[in-house]
Amino acid sequence: MARSASEHPTELELLILKVLWEQSPLPVRDIRQALARAGRDLAHTTVITTLNVMVRKKFVRRTMDGKACLFAPRVSREQVSSKMLGDIVDRVFDGSAAAVVLNLFDQGDLKADEIKELRQILRQKTQQEKSP
Repeated sequence: MARSASEHPTELELLILKVLWEQSPLPVRDIRQALARAGRDLAHTTVITTLNVMVRKKFVRRTMDGKACLFAPRVSREQVSSKMLGDIVDRVFDGSAAAVVLNLFDQGDLKADEIKELRQILRQKTQQEKSP
Protein backbone atom coordinates (compact mmCIF):
# COMPACT_ATOMS: atom_id res chain seq x y z
CA MET A 1 0.00 0.00 0.00
CA ALA A 2 1.46 3.36 -1.03
CA ARG A 3 1.82 5.93 1.67
CA SER A 4 -0.09 9.17 1.33
CA ALA A 5 1.68 12.29 0.16
CA SER A 6 2.85 14.44 3.03
CA GLU A 7 2.01 18.11 3.09
CA HIS A 8 5.57 18.63 4.38
CA PRO A 9 8.74 17.92 2.40
CA THR A 10 10.54 14.65 3.11
CA GLU A 11 14.19 14.80 4.19
CA LEU A 12 15.40 14.49 0.58
CA GLU A 13 12.84 16.98 -0.71
CA LEU A 14 13.99 19.46 1.93
CA LEU A 15 17.62 19.01 0.85
CA ILE A 16 16.62 19.69 -2.74
CA LEU A 17 14.65 22.77 -1.71
CA LYS A 18 17.69 24.05 0.20
CA VAL A 19 19.76 23.71 -2.98
CA LEU A 20 17.12 25.54 -5.01
CA TRP A 21 16.67 28.28 -2.39
CA GLU A 22 20.38 29.05 -2.77
CA GLN A 23 20.32 29.14 -6.57
CA SER A 24 17.66 28.47 -9.14
CA PRO A 25 16.50 27.55 -11.66
CA LEU A 26 18.80 24.55 -11.98
CA PRO A 27 18.92 21.45 -14.18
CA VAL A 28 18.83 18.00 -12.57
CA ARG A 29 22.57 17.57 -13.11
CA ASP A 30 23.42 20.64 -11.02
CA ILE A 31 20.96 19.68 -8.28
CA ARG A 32 22.50 16.19 -8.16
CA GLN A 33 26.03 17.64 -7.90
CA ALA A 34 24.99 19.97 -5.07
CA LEU A 35 23.42 17.04 -3.22
CA ALA A 36 26.63 15.03 -3.66
CA ARG A 37 28.67 17.90 -2.20
CA ALA A 38 26.28 17.85 0.77
CA GLY A 39 26.96 14.13 1.28
CA ARG A 40 24.00 12.68 -0.64
CA ASP A 41 25.41 11.06 -3.78
CA LEU A 42 22.22 9.85 -5.48
CA ALA A 43 21.43 8.23 -8.79
CA HIS A 44 20.25 10.58 -11.52
CA THR A 45 16.92 8.71 -11.72
CA THR A 46 16.38 9.09 -7.97
CA VAL A 47 16.78 12.87 -8.22
CA ILE A 48 14.47 13.06 -11.26
CA THR A 49 11.82 10.92 -9.57
CA THR A 50 11.98 13.03 -6.42
CA LEU A 51 11.75 16.27 -8.43
CA ASN A 52 8.70 14.93 -10.30
CA VAL A 53 7.01 14.14 -6.98
CA MET A 54 7.90 17.65 -5.78
CA VAL A 55 6.29 19.13 -8.92
CA ARG A 56 3.09 17.18 -8.15
CA LYS A 57 3.19 18.39 -4.54
CA LYS A 58 3.69 21.97 -5.86
CA PHE A 59 6.98 22.41 -3.98
CA VAL A 60 8.88 23.14 -7.23
CA ARG A 61 8.09 24.24 -10.77
CA ARG A 62 9.60 22.75 -13.92
CA THR A 63 10.33 24.78 -17.03
CA MET A 64 12.03 23.79 -20.25
CA ASP A 65 15.19 25.42 -21.57
CA GLY A 66 15.71 23.75 -24.92
CA LYS A 67 15.87 20.05 -24.06
CA ALA A 68 16.83 20.62 -20.42
CA CYS A 69 14.34 20.72 -17.55
CA LEU A 70 15.01 23.49 -15.06
CA PHE A 71 13.63 23.40 -11.54
CA ALA A 72 12.87 26.29 -9.18
CA PRO A 73 11.13 26.43 -5.81
CA ARG A 74 7.44 27.35 -5.64
CA VAL A 75 7.56 27.63 -1.85
CA SER A 76 9.82 29.82 0.24
CA ARG A 77 12.02 28.70 3.12
CA GLU A 78 9.78 30.77 5.41
CA GLN A 79 6.59 29.07 4.18
CA VAL A 80 8.04 25.59 4.69
CA SER A 81 9.62 26.29 8.08
CA SER A 82 6.49 28.03 9.37
CA LYS A 83 4.21 25.18 8.29
CA MET A 84 6.51 22.45 9.63
CA LEU A 85 7.10 24.23 12.94
CA GLY A 86 3.39 24.99 13.30
CA ASP A 87 2.66 21.30 12.84
CA ILE A 88 5.21 20.35 15.53
CA VAL A 89 3.80 22.95 17.92
CA ASP A 90 0.28 21.61 17.40
CA ARG A 91 0.99 17.87 17.36
CA VAL A 92 3.83 17.55 19.86
CA PHE A 93 3.34 20.51 22.20
CA ASP A 94 -0.47 20.83 22.08
CA GLY A 95 -0.24 24.31 20.58
CA SER A 96 2.06 25.76 23.26
CA ALA A 97 4.77 27.94 21.74
CA ALA A 98 6.18 28.46 25.25
CA ALA A 99 6.66 24.69 25.63
CA VAL A 100 8.57 24.63 22.33
CA VAL A 101 10.88 27.45 23.41
CA LEU A 102 11.53 25.85 26.80
CA ASN A 103 12.30 22.55 25.09
CA LEU A 104 14.72 24.29 22.73
CA PHE A 105 16.56 25.80 25.70
CA ASP A 106 16.99 22.30 27.11
CA GLN A 107 18.32 20.94 23.80
CA GLY A 108 21.35 23.13 23.27
CA ASP A 109 23.72 25.62 24.72
CA LEU A 110 22.93 29.22 23.98
CA LYS A 111 25.69 31.75 23.52
CA ALA A 112 25.54 35.09 25.33
CA ASP A 113 24.76 36.97 22.09
CA GLU A 114 21.90 34.57 21.31
CA ILE A 115 20.43 35.09 24.79
CA LYS A 116 20.71 38.85 24.30
CA GLU A 117 18.90 38.58 20.96
CA LEU A 118 16.15 36.44 22.53
CA ARG A 119 15.68 38.98 25.34
CA GLN A 120 15.29 41.72 22.74
CA ILE A 121 12.69 39.69 20.83
CA LEU A 122 10.76 39.00 24.06
CA ARG A 123 10.80 42.72 24.93
CA GLN A 124 9.45 43.58 21.47
CA LYS A 125 6.71 40.95 21.72
CA THR A 126 5.75 42.21 25.18
CA GLN A 127 5.56 45.80 23.93
CA GLN A 128 3.42 44.73 20.95
CA GLU A 129 0.94 43.03 23.29
CA LYS A 130 0.68 46.18 25.45
CA SER A 131 -0.03 48.37 22.42
CA PRO A 132 -3.72 48.65 21.41
